[in-house]
Amino acid sequence: MSNAPLMLSVSGCRGIVGASLSPSVAAGFAAAFGSFVVSRHKGKSKSRPIVVVGRDGRPGGTMVRDAAIAGLTGAGCDVVDIDIAMTPTVGVMVDHLSAAGGMVFTASHNPQQWNGLKCLIRDTDAKKSAVSAAAPDKATADQIINIYKSNSATLAQWDNIGVVCHSAGDATKIHCKKVDAVVNALKARAAIKKAKFKIVLDCVNGAGATIAPAYLRSLGCTVEVHGDEPGQPFPHTPEPLAENLTSLSKAVKKSKAAVGFAQDPDADRLALVDENGRFIGEEYTLVLATRALFELGGVKKNSSTAVNMSTSRMIDDLCASFGARSLRSAVGEANVVEVMKKNKCIIGGEGNGGVIYPAITYIRDSLGAMALVLALMARSKKSLSQLVSEIPSYAIVKQKVELARKEDANPACAKIAAAYRDQSVNTIDGVRIDWSTYGEQNGRAPQPSGGAAWLHVRASNTEPIMRLIAEAPTPDLAQRILSDAAAVIAG
Repeated sequence: MSNAPLMLSVSGCRGIVGASLSPSVAAGFAAAFGSFVVSRHKGKSKSRPIVVVGRDGRPGGTMVRDAAIAGLTGAGCDVVDIDIAMTPTVGVMVDHLSAAGGMVFTASHNPQQWNGLKCLIRDTDAKKSAVSAAAPDKATADQIINIYKSNSATLAQWDNIGVVCHSAGDATKIHCKKVDAVVNALKARAAIKKAKFKIVLDCVNGAGATIAPAYLRSLGCTVEVHGDEPGQPFPHTPEPLAENLTSLSKAVKKSKAAVGFAQDPDADRLALVDENGRFIGEEYTLVLATRALFELGGVKKNSSTAVNMSTSRMIDDLCASFGARSLRSAVGEANVVEVMKKNKCIIGGEGNGGVIYPAITYIRDSLGAMALVLALMARSKKSLSQLVSEIPSYAIVKQKVELARKEDANPACAKIAAAYRDQSVNTIDGVRIDWSTYGEQNGRAPQPSGGAAWLHVRASNTEPIMRLIAEAPTPDLAQRILSDAAAVIAG
């Protein structure tokens, strides 16, 4: 989709390099963010606000970085550049330095012709070095977008232009130290070392290669790394889905590894492959990480977790079994974090493999997720396939429909809401329909029968597409829901 528009959302700014994402766009959006940060910082300190930046390693990223740094410093922000770094590492450093914010130059799982600018904001009332940095909420994101669209960024005078310093090595050490603290708190370090896990890790030539292999080896694991050359083209389509990870699955089986880990380019998502080479997927990542925390760390009754509207109900089942609550938000890391902070959730995330553990950072973090999964495997002395078999499973089927504009999804959502109005309808984010038990046809739209299920239809925040997601007890039922939904939308 070479003519894809510039995507502006709570996830920041994304576009095609050389088309919708030009140097002037990168500089302009960064200046808008910098201007917002400076205005927010006024009166709190005499020094300039600090913004930590990093990039995911995709080719062409240096152009986006350099243009964005010009925009940030031009707005009056000092910049700490940690170079190629995982998105959560940038978040960790924002907190560590008590910086005003962060910016990551990444398009996450999008193809390599894409890039983007992801904003991170630290609470103004956060204590020094406290965990706080997160993607901005919708209201804040809208302010930044409005500054950009109206070309109203306030630029610094000649004697207050920001300066840039470079610090990469410390960032990885600090992130690893925070993950180590979690492993130690769960009393899992000795068990992981004793297990001597063999791991196949696919970093997809992304930022994860700068930290994950070394950290896993520090836990006594033997690591076979694929895609460990940041800056080189992605060896396969970067989204960590089954169809893109066939090589990883084969490598796990061939090497008789205990687990396969797959990161996306900015390493905030984690997908799993079990010891048999079977793609477990991203939905299980959060469930297993949460189980590790509940089972090994202990959980107080009525503790809360938060997930988005498109996340599998497996997390609801797990929480119920431990007497915990599972709360729902609109899709998007910022929306999940907003619910987490409001309800003091102990863990949260999304079904795309994104685990958010506030003990480390309020950013989705594949390194922390790996540590939690390994801790559970080691302490339980169970294989990944055994752990997965103990989780009541559902089938999720997903479909994408290309859009010219994000707003083009609205009529489809309205049709779905009307067709299934006798069911549980949630319009927080697009439209989600929940069935506690399938009934017969109601004369307006076909309804499958067979058990609890849900359908979610929404416009993507990061790509010009509409997503249709259905979950049911079996793949056939989930597919039938999508087929019925497609018929409703087409009608």
